[in-house]
Amino acid sequence: MLGGFGGKSSSGGRKSLRVAVAGDKGTGKSSLISAVASETFPDNVPRVLPPTTLPADAYPDYIPITIIDTPSRSLSNHPNCVVLPELSMAPDVFYYALKAVLHPTFPLFDQEKQCLKPRLRRAVQRIFNFCDQDLDGALNDAELNDFQVNCFGAPLDPVELMGVKRVVQERQPDGVTDLGLTLPGFLFLFSLFIERGRPETAWAILRKFGYNDSLELNTELLTVPAKHSPDQSIELTNETMDFLRGFFQLYDLDNDGALRPDELDDLFQTAPDSPWLEAPYKDAAEKTPGGKLTINGFLSEWALMTLLDPRKTLANLIYIGYGHDPASAFSVTRKRSVDRKKQRTERNVFQCFVFGPKKSGKSALLDSFLESKFSDGYKATVGERYAANVVDQPGGCKKTLILREIPEDRVKKFLANKEALAACDVAVVVYDSSDVYSWRKAREMLMEVARKGEESGYGTPCVLVAAKDDLDAYPMSVQESDRVCMELGIDIPVSVSMKDDERNSLFRKIVSTAENPHMSVPETESGRRSKNIRQVVNSSLLFVSVGTAVGFAGLAAYRAYSARKNA
Repeated sequence: MLGGFGGKSSSGGRKSLRVAVAGDKGTGKSSLISAVASETFPDNVPRVLPPTTLPADAYPDYIPITIIDTPSRSLSNHPNCVVLPELSMAPDVFYYALKAVLHPTFPLFDQEKQCLKPRLRRAVQRIFNFCDQDLDGALNDAELNDFQVNCFGAPLDPVELMGVKRVVQERQPDGVTDLGLTLPGFLFLFSLFIERGRPETAWAILRKFGYNDSLELNTELLTVPAKHSPDQSIELTNETMDFLRGFFQLYDLDNDGALRPDELDDLFQTAPDSPWLEAPYKDAAEKTPGGKLTINGFLSEWALMTLLDPRKTLANLIYIGYGHDPASAFSVTRKRSVDRKKQRTERNVFQCFVFGPKKSGKSALLDSFLESKFSDGYKATVGERYAANVVDQPGGCKKTLILREIPEDRVKKFLANKEALAACDVAVVVYDSSDVYSWRKAREMLMEVARKGEESGYGTPCVLVAAKDDLDAYPMSVQESDRVCMELGIDIPVSVSMKDDERNSLFRKIVSTAENPHMSVPETESGRRSKNIRQVVNSSLLFVSVGTAVGFAGLAAYRAYSARKNA
């Protein structure tokens, strides 16, 4: 099940376990293995035993254990000789080894601080929220028994239930109210399991709710639709976007259309971590001058995460309480090649690759897209960078645009991949209009993108951007850029300055270009010749096919005439 139960057993899905026994010479490694395998202490054992497998029913977890003996190494020259434990204690050695692997305490409890670790607290809160069906902030007797049955297969009788609540109330006064067991009380039970040396109980609950050893959802539970072609993409459905809008409003306590960092942390309080703290999501969406994440920024982060890692999106949807069928959360887009043939697209999210030489204004373009304040200082982008935002189109239509900056020193390697442009809806090539060197480098990149599109079959609409329009333009670059665009069959460059307020028209231009995938696709001279040759060949084949068909028809008619005449 998506929202709660249906996870793996308390063993975490393991079907076997291997235990290596190491130690100094003469300490009894091989004797220990022989004792637990044969239930006797043999007089003579080999120096190194072959792998020994204990049957699955040897321990409560029903997992076969393979014990690996290791050659003796002189780790120390300690004079004291180690006397083996009693036979009854020998199985305990491997029982605790099994327990340490299958039910580790380390991910759950901070021994130094003597408290539950943050990831466990977040997981327990999600489980509590799932079980609190009436949303009153407490688990009543019926909800506790449902939890007990789903996790352990049997309900608690009334006396046991009262005993549990009494223990909680004695140790955690705010853990029980008239409504039932509260979240602090539920958390206390997990502390009690660990305190009493029963981490396996905590793990049985966690794994029933789909958690792995890292306290994240098992990937087997995260089924997302598959792409059948590299020029397809995965988007969130309109219903899922509506769910996210409503969830955003629940945590926007001051109703200002933006979330403070602490409000965003609260929103993801039942996830292992906030998913957008690191690249590529950090600083990839629109924020207010005060650092709040806007509603457009919030939805754009989800769109970006879905584009790059749909399983991560699904996991976080489940963490925050999305309980619908995963199939209803996503949609797979049509192939871009089909969109071009049909001359329209149904996509709501467009990905734009941003190329350009150093200091051309690529980073400033992405900053401007996120409504960030313009900075005169130059800071080179290290690695690839993303910027996502919602673009308002004429007629009230809203599309999500994702800009992906490709650094100059990575362009050659990037385009070496045959499918590099498959995921690209629009390629934007930026150059400094005041610098002739910048224009020449940008022209090379534009031609390379055009050639790559023709060779791979993933021809991509292109937009050329003449940045830094507030500076004096280099005359030759203006003339050459218009000529190159005309030769390639794309629109002339869009002149823009990131210092003025007219830059939003550029982003609308990019989205408009993506919405018309059959237009603005550059065509080189060699590509044009190849296209003409293919058209001639196809016409010739059609002519030959028609001629052949006519010939066969005439022959058939002649034979029929001859047959009738002879008759």
